[in-house]
Amino acid sequence: MTTTTEARTRSGRLMLNKVPEVTIWFWVIKVLCTTVGESFADWINTQLGVGLVNTAWIFTGVFVVALAVQLRLKRYVPFPYWLTVVVVSVTGTLYTDILTDQLNVPLWISSAVFSVLLAAVFGVWWLRERTLSIHSVTTSSRESFYWLTVLVTFALGTATGDWTLELTGWSPGASVLLPLGLIAAITALWRFGANPVLSFWLAYILTRPLGANIGDWLASPKAAQNPGDPTGLALGTFTTSLIFLGLILATVVYLTVTRSDVTETHEATHAEQANSNPRERLALAGFGLLAVATAALLAWAHGQPHVGPAPETDATSAVQLAPGQAVKNFPPAKVGALRTLASTSLKDARSGDAAGAHAAAQSLRDLWDADQDSLQPLDDTGWTSIDAQMDKVLKTFGIDHPNPPLPPAQQESELNALLADLG
Repeated sequence: MTTTTEARTRSGRLMLNKVPEVTIWFWVIKVLCTTVGESFADWINTQLGVGLVNTAWIFTGVFVVALAVQLRLKRYVPFPYWLTVVVVSVTGTLYTDILTDQLNVPLWISSAVFSVLLAAVFGVWWLRERTLSIHSVTTSSRESFYWLTVLVTFALGTATGDWTLELTGWSPGASVLLPLGLIAAITALWRFGANPVLSFWLAYILTRPLGANIGDWLASPKAAQNPGDPTGLALGTFTTSLIFLGLILATVVYLTVTRSDVTETHEATHAEQANSNPRERLALAGFGLLAVATAALLAWAHGQPHVGPAPETDATSAVQLAPGQAVKNFPPAKVGALRTLASTSLKDARSGDAAGAHAAAQSLRDLWDADQDSLQPLDDTGWTSIDAQMDKVLKTFGIDHPNPPLPPAQQESELNALLADLG
């Protein structure tokens, strides 16, 4: 899929094109990067217990450094370019997850907001440069627009992909088929005569849910722990991240040696002769029909019976333990860390800081999930008891539950009960 168009040099220093040629290697490594964006972010957030917000801050800093290095270069170099894509894939994913998990923004609203933001970025980019082609990223201004667009497309792809799963209840394996089929249809329309720039950016957005679903399918356990949980090949997020980072590195080394994706100076700046393509309007209508068909498919899937989350009563422990009894076999340091987060959430809830209380509860959930593998084998009964109370706390904040946050009094009540159980 190529996007050649006229390159203007009215502003910024002229450079060789800073973006690779759109070959099969471009799309392969792009999907690899999006898969890493999903699995690596999940591993750091949950398995290491860093927490969603802290992970976002870390990767925002890494993104700023990687982008600064990339912007200083005068031509496309595979390693810094694709490193920036990997980092921005993680960062864009985290921003959407914060909106969904921390701020309780519905996915349809996130999708709409990021769509409007992407349209605004494209509009300003076009008004200033008169091209949206990645074959003409030859000035600092255009490169800045390009990376801003990439960041928004990752956030949008995350929101729309998650919203699709929420609507349909599809498994990660089955969910791969929708973005894969849409990308195939877009490629067919591009070959028919569709606008290459439009075709490129539509396919670019869709690679995000494609890669994320592949990552979830590889990392998810073979058997669902609860009804509605995703299932897959049980490789885990760490192993999946290592495999795909290795594949990315191998591909980047190959591209560095062969230079098979380097756009030559003439190709990057050559002004294409204007020509009318009578098939372009037909292809545009094809895009419209594709959108309608996709919406109809999602509406149909949403209306079909599908397994949702386990009922709330399933998580309730039938064992009633005395205060502090449930954690007697757990390491004091881990229990202390849980108590600190629960106390912080309770303090913020009492002071009226709803955002702070919700953030602390989210971090509490992340830490509890990250410690499951080490704590549950020590005392399954105690772990189950705490897990049941933890679930009640999370419900009051609308975390991992469809309900909106409950009144602060209920949050304080459940947090006090949890603190009592923690001893």
